[in-house]
Amino acid sequence: MNTGPIVALTFFAYLLVMLLVGWIAYRRTTNLSDYILGGRGLGPLTSALSAGASDMSGWLLMGLPGAAFAGGLGAAWIAIGLLIGTWMNWRFMAPRLRVYSYRAGDALTLPEFLEHRFRTKGHLLRLISAAFILLFFLFYTASGLVAGGKLFETVFGVPYAWAVSIGALAVISYTLLGGFLAVCWTDTIQGLMMAAALAVLPVVAIGEMGGVAPVADRLRDLNPNLLRLWHDPEGLLLQPLAVISALAWGLGYFGQPHILARFAAVRGVDSIPTARRIAVGWTALTLACAVGIGLVGAAYFAGEVADGERVFMLMVDALFHPVVAGILLAAILAAVMSTADSQLLVCSAALTEDIATCFLKTSEDPKKLVRLGRGAVVLIALAALGIALGESKTVLGLVSHAWAGFGATFGPVLLLSLYWRRSTATGAVAGMIAGGLTTALWARLDGGVFDLYEIVPGCLLATLAMIAGSLFSPEPSSDIQAEFTTVVNELKPHSILK
Repeated sequence: MNTGPIVALTFFAYLLVMLLVGWIAYRRTTNLSDYILGGRGLGPLTSALSAGASDMSGWLLMGLPGAAFAGGLGAAWIAIGLLIGTWMNWRFMAPRLRVYSYRAGDALTLPEFLEHRFRTKGHLLRLISAAFILLFFLFYTASGLVAGGKLFETVFGVPYAWAVSIGALAVISYTLLGGFLAVCWTDTIQGLMMAAALAVLPVVAIGEMGGVAPVADRLRDLNPNLLRLWHDPEGLLLQPLAVISALAWGLGYFGQPHILARFAAVRGVDSIPTARRIAVGWTALTLACAVGIGLVGAAYFAGEVADGERVFMLMVDALFHPVVAGILLAAILAAVMSTADSQLLVCSAALTEDIATCFLKTSEDPKKLVRLGRGAVVLIALAALGIALGESKTVLGLVSHAWAGFGATFGPVLLLSLYWRRSTATGAVAGMIAGGLTTALWARLDGGVFDLYEIVPGCLLATLAMIAGSLFSPEPSSDIQAEFTTVVNELKPHSILK
């Protein structure tokens, strides 16, 4: 790997820019709404790119190319599922969540929205949903710190513990300073870096090998099954459960709090169609290029790479001058940080806005709440760092499970809350518990139908549980139904969103 001073300088320059952005955002953060949702003032470009960057993480530059490197074009089924999920999330979730979260008490978090949506007495619904967020995101954030640590370890040879700590310190610093605005502004920069890196690398590599045709010929010589969408590398036809499981990754979008927060923070519902087009375009470009890097990398190295997830870094090292290599490698760091910071902020919001404020009377002091939020960032980051410094393999193994857990726990509940007038708090609690428990239990079983990705049964049972729980509880009060009607009527003029 290129480990010279030029690459190191590029990395540290990037980190300094992120800290500067955090300081600028700090100057504009005066209350908890600013800290958690940026005052609901995001434009289409920022909301779209920050949602995409916080979604994909280092998986986009390491995991997906690695899957394509090892599994060939069949890995594209996950990308197809994610692209469809991105469009559906912006199309069906974004407009209603933006309007409803504001109408329902100007809710800043998903647990607060659910509490206001159903006018619950006490805080049971809010506390259960916040607990699920903390449980899943604690390990999700730790996995991001592990990925960042492995990047520093690979590129610079820094001991793993120091590498993880450096990455954590950088993420904590600008998240602590600027909150949501810092996260979204840095995510926008990081999203552009990720797209540029993913687009440049395969083009240069294909040019180096003489064009598309020679690359395809090399892949056919290596293993013709790598170019077959419906087959695995062994030439076996992909089983329906495998294809469904890959496509089902798209279902997870409906329940990811760090992505849904961007919808609630959009400047206005009129901005959503533009943001949706940007988000879908960015996602299509980056996913296609990530799969392409894996395939081109297999041809370039003739499959002789022990760890396919390192193919992006190895190709950058082989093809580019250290200055350019430093910038492209920084894109991996950008991908890791753009997700870790968003997850950290959502955890902070859950601990501060959804748990602490249920017991502490601090709502009259906005500055005190911001300080509490910043303290929560440090507390959660230290807990995630502790996990990351421990059994890292266990943490990384929970990433796909955490995605399924969020999708099944919150996705059906939120969709039905936004679109079904008859939904109730009892149904929401039943849906969240059913979705969360199903994913946890299903993932521990294997063989036959249990090879199906746990998000599918999780979403199905969560939907059935919420419908049953709602139908067997009293109908929503007249004011809840009137608010639902107000939201529907407010969205009617936006014909493009119908």
